[in-house]
Amino acid sequence: MNRMSKKLNKKGFTLAELLIVVAIIAVLVVVSVPIFSSKLEKAREAADVANMRAAKAAAAALYLSDESSASKGPYYYDADNGVLKDKKDGIKGYGQGTATKGGISYGSYTEDTVAKGGILEVTITPPGDSKPDVQIDLKWD
Repeated sequence: MNRMSKKLNKKGFTLAELLIVVAIIAVLVVVSVPIFSSKLEKAREAADVANMRAAKAAAAALYLSDESSASKGPYYYDADNGVLKDKKDGIKGYGQGTATKGGISYGSYTEDTVAKGGILEVTITPPGDSKPDVQIDLKWD
C-alpha cells in the first residue's frame, strides 16, 4: 500500500505550486493593464487626428471646387462618407479621444481635448486683406 500512495502523490501539482503560478499571472496582469490602456488611448487620439486631416482635405477640395459657396459654413465632417455636410443631422459621433492623456497633438487637438462622441465642425475662411491664404479651422463639437 505504501508504494501505491507514493505513486499517486507524484502526479499533478501541489497547492503551493498552483498558488505561485496564479500569483505570477496576477503580477503580469497588474503590470500590463496600464500599458495597454495608454496604448489604447494613443490609438483613439490617432484616429481623431486622422479624421481631422481627412476633414481638412475635404474642406480644401470643397473650396477649390466652389470658392464662392465654400465660406458659407460651418460644415460638419461625415467620417463614414468622407464628405462635408451643412447640418449635423444624420452624422453619428465618431470622436474617440477621452480625458486620459495619450500624448498626441495636431493643430487645435491636444492631449487634453475630449472628442468622445463628437463631430468635427469645419469653418472655411477665404483669403482677405489680413490673411493672404485660405484658413480652415477645425473644432470638435
